[in-house]
Amino acid sequence: MEKWNQTSNDFILLGLFPPNQTGLLLLLLIILVFLLALMGNSTMIHLICTDPHLHTPMYFLLSQLSLMDLMCISTTVPKMVYNFLSGHKGISFPGCGTQSFLFLTMAGSEGLLLASMAYDRYVAICRPLHYPNLMGRKMCVQMMVGSWILGSINSLAHTVYALHIPYCRSRAIDHFFCDVPAMLPLVCMDTWVYEYMVFVSTSLFLLLPFLGITASYGRVLLAVYHMHSKEGRKKAFTTCSTHLTVVTLYYAPFVYTYLRPRNLRSPAEDKILAFFYTILTPMLNPIIYSLRNKEVLGAMTRVFGIFSSNKE
Repeated sequence: MEKWNQTSNDFILLGLFPPNQTGLLLLLLIILVFLLALMGNSTMIHLICTDPHLHTPMYFLLSQLSLMDLMCISTTVPKMVYNFLSGHKGISFPGCGTQSFLFLTMAGSEGLLLASMAYDRYVAICRPLHYPNLMGRKMCVQMMVGSWILGSINSLAHTVYALHIPYCRSRAIDHFFCDVPAMLPLVCMDTWVYEYMVFVSTSLFLLLPFLGITASYGRVLLAVYHMHSKEGRKKAFTTCSTHLTVVTLYYAPFVYTYLRPRNLRSPAEDKILAFFYTILTPMLNPIIYSLRNKEVLGAMTRVFGIFSSNKE
């Protein structure tokens, strides 16, 4: 029987799986997904940094997406695996704050970065003659830095608030990481002001970028439809469908989770949805971008000698 010290300032993460053989099997699958995510995103970053053919604005932003995915999944999975295997579900108060800050930074930054990637595709396809001016190196760096800074500021505000409100009930968080909304049921004060803040920040960092992405790709698909070149139409459609797949996998569960009122949420459902945007999406992103992208496959050939007999 596990002993939880309720008088401590530490929190307890109840985890994603039950502590039995079924839970262990599911945990092994999570570890496999984690390793695939590490390998896939590290490979994408290495390819983009190494291959000159990928030194373009789109791939520069994609390298940042891979870095964010690496940090996001590394923030949650190792602690979850350790807690399950060791039987100790505790996480220190500073550790919980650090995990919350890193996760929220990656979440907000990635939402803004995906919007930047959608803008890049819009300019490339709808305004190709202006692309070098509108999406130069300076603009890419500004988009990247802006995403990281705004995501960090938003995350810091939420984390500081979460660490300074009084917790007077059980310290058991019914989640597999320190997600601030999952911590609110433990609070012994009215949190409607903070819940309104969550709604506003979710709208600014997720909903508005998602609407902007939808509008951008609407314009892009319309431009693709009127293209005369069959090859150009196919390439543009493949690129856009790849981006839309990534965007849908990321935004849909995130927005659904954070924009619902607390009385309509359940811990079990929140944990399943969190699995998609914290664990599954970081693993799928590099697979989606590589398998459906001839330029990435070509870079693999040049850098690793894959898919060829070293002809180049």
